[in-house]
Order: sequence, then structure tokens, then C-alpha cells
Amino acid sequence: MRSIRTVGVVVKPHAPGIEAALAKLGAYLEKRGIAWVLEEAAAAKLAGKRKAAGREGRGLPRERVPEKSDLVVVLGGDGTLLSVAHVAARRGVPVMGVNMGSLGFLTEVPLREMALTLDALFAGREDMIFPRMLLEARFNGRPASELCLNDVVIAKGALARMIHIKIWIDDREVETMRSDGLIVATPTGSTAYSLSAGGPILQPPIPALLLTPICPHTLTFRPIVISSESRVRIQLLTSGEEVRLAFDGQRAAQMVEGDVIEVRRARRELKLVSSPRRSYFELIREKLSWGD
Repeated sequence: MRSIRTVGVVVKPHAPGIEAALAKLGAYLEKRGIAWVLEEAAAAKLAGKRKAAGREGRGLPRERVPEKSDLVVVLGGDGTLLSVAHVAARRGVPVMGVNMGSLGFLTEVPLREMALTLDALFAGREDMIFPRMLLEARFNGRPASELCLNDVVIAKGALARMIHIKIWIDDREVETMRSDGLIVATPTGSTAYSLSAGGPILQPPIPALLLTPICPHTLTFRPIVISSESRVRIQLLTSGEEVRLAFDGQRAAQMVEGDVIEVRRARRELKLVSSPRRSYFELIREKLSWGD
């Protein structure tokens, strides 16, 4: 891992205690002589204090923070981390999520362990940085692709009827399905929307993709785990209904009859920082009461 000279900070602006958490992080970094760059929302939260100290700044748009950073610290929830993960992955910048919400699978570091985790990182503990698989999604053959840490979701609109889709895996047609939608998830995303839809939990290092139907019309279509080397192609056959395509629940597009989304494992990975105090299985026991 390259040396950390500048830390980028991304926040959930309305999280309880966010100002205190920012102040705590700033004091820690300044004591260590580490520079930090703030996204616009974080800079706005500290505007009064920074102006009084003669260090007033507007901050950067969220999508530009990774390009100016050697490490991105997210103070918020999983949604906040997902909003910047694809940009950080393209830049090869590690991301550390500090949980300011309730669940926090990705933002797994509690605020009370923030300094401890940073201490370990600055001491060179590379065993705390875990590569997480990403999906690359290409919509209607467009040259630009989307990177997703959790999932790609096709789902009907709020008032739409059941939708009809056709699925290919490695160019072989495998199913024509009627349902409320379909989730294509990574192992990281197996504890997100896919889990709520009845999918299994996959340990993050497993090289696999997960296809989980959302309320399928037939009970015989169950979640399926396939090789991460496989390519998934999905075509919408439904006309006249509102159908949405969502990337990590953060970016979206509308689908119409005949549209095609292709999903495969991306070449890039996200470097996700974990707390030195708990393992993955301890995390799912803590967050999901798994095994209780």
C-alpha cells in the first residue's frame, strides 16, 4: 500500500453527531501531520470552525475526493460508502467506512475504533485491507460501464405489474422469468438487498456471482450462485410498464422493452479497510444476530 499523506473525507451530512466525528477525525489527522480534503458537505459542516482558524475551504464534489486522496474515510452508512466506492475503485484508493448509522456492513468500523484502525493502517497493517469484487454493468452496449460493489437490480416501478425478463449466462439462454425483478449481486452484496429477497450469504472472497429473483411468479426459480467468470445478460420483454435499473441503489436508469443489461466481474476491485478487532463472521453475528 502506498504511504498515506492525504485523507479524503466523505460524510452523511445529517447523521447524528457528524460534526463531533469530523472534529475528532480532524484533530487526529492534524496531530499526525496528515493532510485531509473534505467533500463539500463535510466542509459545510465545519465551515464556521475552519473560517475561525483561517482555513476556510469549500470542499470538493464527492466524486473528486478519491483523486486527491491516498485513503478515503467515510463517516456515514453503507449508502454513503456505496456512493463513492466506484470512484475510489477506479483510482485504486482504499476506503475505510466509519459507521454513523444503524446496520453498517460496509461501514463496519465503529466511531470508538476509528483512531485504533487508523493507527494500524499508518503502522503498515496491510492485512486489514481486503479486496472486494466489483461488477461491471453495460447498458444497451454503451461504451461507458458502471462499477458496482453490491448489486445491479432490475425492478418494477411502484405501480407496475409483474415484469417479464429473459436471462442468458455465458450466451446460453437459461430462463424466461416473470417476477418483480432480479438482483445480480457480488458476495459483498449478498448481505444487502439480495439477503432481504431470500438469497444466501456468501463470504466476500468467494469468486462467485449471485442471481436472486424478487418475488418470482413461480416458486421453482430460486437464487442461484454462478462462477464469477460467467457473463450475465438480461433483456426486458415487458412493454408499457415502469421498470428501473439500479446500480448499487445509488445510480439509476429507466428500462423499456428490448433493453439489455450485461453484467460481469470487473477487472478492478475495491480496497476496503476492516477493523482489526473483528472478523467477517463476527461482523455478521453482530449485525444479523446470525446463529443466535
